[in-house]
Amino acid sequence: MSAQDAVLRLACLDAEAPPLFHKSPDGVTREGYEPAAAAVVAAAMGRRVEWVMVPWNDMIPSVQRHEADAVWCGQSIIPSRAEQVDFTRPYGVFNEALLVRKGSGITAPGALAGLRVGAIAGSTNMALAQTFPGAVTVPFGGESDDVFGEMLAALESGAVDGVVDDDLVFVPLGDDPRFEVAFTVRTQNRWGVGVAKDRPELREAIDAALATVIGDGRLEAVWQQWLPGLDYPFGSE
Repeated sequence: MSAQDAVLRLACLDAEAPPLFHKSPDGVTREGYEPAAAAVVAAAMGRRVEWVMVPWNDMIPSVQRHEADAVWCGQSIIPSRAEQVDFTRPYGVFNEALLVRKGSGITAPGALAGLRVGAIAGSTNMALAQTFPGAVTVPFGGESDDVFGEMLAALESGAVDGVVDDDLVFVPLGDDPRFEVAFTVRTQNRWGVGVAKDRPELREAIDAALATVIGDGRLEAVWQQWLPGLDYPFGSE
């Protein structure tokens, strides 16, 4: 194996979204569920991870340009993305939730008529927001290096009345006096690792390594470290 083959270059944005990931302190190292899961998968492949940190909307293009080997960054396996990259089996399964300002009184989708609901443009979260009766959806651009932070700032300021995201990213806000989760929708979004369509052997190698760490319990150990409040979605294989 060459020195280049020993590195697994993974594309993701550099932002503060625990427990999924923390903003890198040095532009190189990262911590959180995704970085830890990626590390055990890379180890099972005999590789080490190198992060290629780019804005949200450049993650898949960077993989298509072979500037990164794969995108590992909160990517639900949906048709629009599967047209651009090939996905591995999931490394996580998550539901979606609506975060609102504390005391808003919103507890169900029916209370959102005429209110502004934000989500990342083109995401499964936006697709869910568009099903809320009468809600005015507000897309947040993927060109941002910290789109999650921008959504929270908009919610706090009143620019939007709620934001939709996957339930795990709201876990650290449980004690935040500014916000509360209005409701959770059991969407069971499957998150996978996206690889360029002209690199099937790499996708198969990452997929096989994922199967290995699911089967031997290493992925569950990472899950319990970072996501102890969420049910682990995989059994042994």
